[in-house]
Amino acid sequence: MKRLFFILLVFVGLGSVDFAQAQEVNSELYTKDHVPNRRPIPYAHVREADVLWAKKIWRVIDLREKINLPMYYPTTQMDDRYSLIDLLIYGIQYEGLTAYSTKTEDEFQVPLTLDQVMREMGAVSDTQQVRNAETGMYEDKIITEDVRSTDIKQVMLKEIWFFDRNYSRMDVRIIGVCPIREYVKEDGGEGNVVQSQAFWIYFPEARNLFAKHEVFNPRNDSQRRTFDDIFIKRYFGSYIYKEANVYNNRRIEDYTAGMEAMMESERIKTSIFELEHDMWEF
Repeated sequence: MKRLFFILLVFVGLGSVDFAQAQEVNSELYTKDHVPNRRPIPYAHVREADVLWAKKIWRVIDLREKINLPMYYPTTQMDDRYSLIDLLIYGIQYEGLTAYSTKTEDEFQVPLTLDQVMREMGAVSDTQQVRNAETGMYEDKIITEDVRSTDIKQVMLKEIWFFDRNYSRMDVRIIGVCPIREYVKEDGGEGNVVQSQAFWIYFPEARNLFAKHEVFNPRNDSQRRTFDDIFIKRYFGSYIYKEANVYNNRRIEDYTAGMEAMMESERIKTSIFELEHDMWEF
């Protein structure tokens, strides 16, 4: 009798295991191992003696442009994919990624806590008068706003362009990434749009995270790029915001505007392009 009872327990256990395995759902054809195990694209070694020219450049990526939409979407996690800002917040919250304050410009000097990052993203608490449905009296109630990643419409990059005579080419290194939040200020009247820099991320520190998360490829779902590919291979559209200068690194919009500002941005871009050709040796 005991033996029969033991056999029944074994069959019941095996049945429960098979049922649990049957409950597993995989919406893909195969288990994706390539991207989660990716490493960042290695940089070529640079010696100080080989750098003949260098210039710091700040540029803005507008996530609303068609070429940049893979970094803006999905607005919620989907198919193991994150938007760029959601991935940065995930990295800060779970992967130990360090966010830096924008109060010191882009020098990466003052680290921010997770709560401070959330406040910069609009997750602030406010006390409002709310009417109690039972008593009819107005009471103070603390209302906390949620983080809206869709408020991030632009991303600023800090780069260093340099000419390496060892490879006889112009190259670039991204130093920092800064999400720019765009929102309507409630007490400022309707249509009062405010732009503010949320925080800075030191790009080399984030490369491991970027290399392990894929970006949507509209042409082929099985050959998706990673965020590291997007930045290193320059698969994005942008415009130059400012260049290093003697006037406290002033922005282009500080000394010109409109069409002239666009022409100044193109002038800086063209000057870098022409400098590379001028320094080639044949």
